Amino acid sequence: MTASTPESIVRTSGLTKIVQSGAAPLTILDAVSLDIDAGESVAIVGASGSGKTTLLGLIAGLDVPTTGEVWLRGRALHSLNEDSRARLRQEMLGFVFQSFQLLPALTALENVMLPLELAGAAQPERTAREWLTKVGLGPRAHHYPRQLSGGEQQRVAIARAFSGSPALLLADEPTGNLDAATGREIAGLMFELNRANGTTLILVTHDGGLAGRCNRQIRLDGGRVVEEAPPDRDPESA
Repeated sequence: MTASTPESIVRTSGLTKIVQSGAAPLTILDAVSLDIDAGESVAIVGASGSGKTTLLGLIAGLDVPTTGEVWLRGRALHSLNEDSRARLRQEMLGFVFQSFQLLPALTALENVMLPLELAGAAQPERTAREWLTKVGLGPRAHHYPRQLSGGEQQRVAIARAFSGSPALLLADEPTGNLDAATGREIAGLMFELNRANGTTLILVTHDGGLAGRCNRQIRLDGGRVVEEAPPDRDPESA
């Protein structure tokens, strides 16, 4: 199979992940082939254990498949070593996790600044402050994660994810640790920033309402793609 087309930001071909479980091999992903265009928002849905988070990790190059290939903007991850994959993630990916993944010893501002500093960005503090303001946390910049609510911590994580202007945002259950009202608020913010910045979004979620706001839904069952469905409702009206 050839590499991805110019319009495609993510392509997977025959992506399979097998791990050893006791004495027997366990197939977590089984021959998953996807093509995701730049600017799309895609929800990956399915029951627990269906392979959703594993697929996200393989797309990000955080793990390597047993067989199959991944291309990000036409670059084949299988042709890159670990350091090169890390540089590619730094250049084009942003992450939002269910558990926020903030460093407890750093303030909100410092958490957003850190990846910018590691990437050698110009004026990391100014950029971090701008993004905290965009997510409504400008006055909380010098608070530590323990001083912030769950929703506020996820806002910091979203600011951190978007601050590097990623072409692709990967979100793994971003509202899973939040109450329903806060989850809706955070989802609205994430989709608003996604549209404003033209970022491609791949979202793993159990939340049908959240999945319905995406352009497309990909359902996994037993590690295989069983359905690619349009959203239940128009994402602009959600």
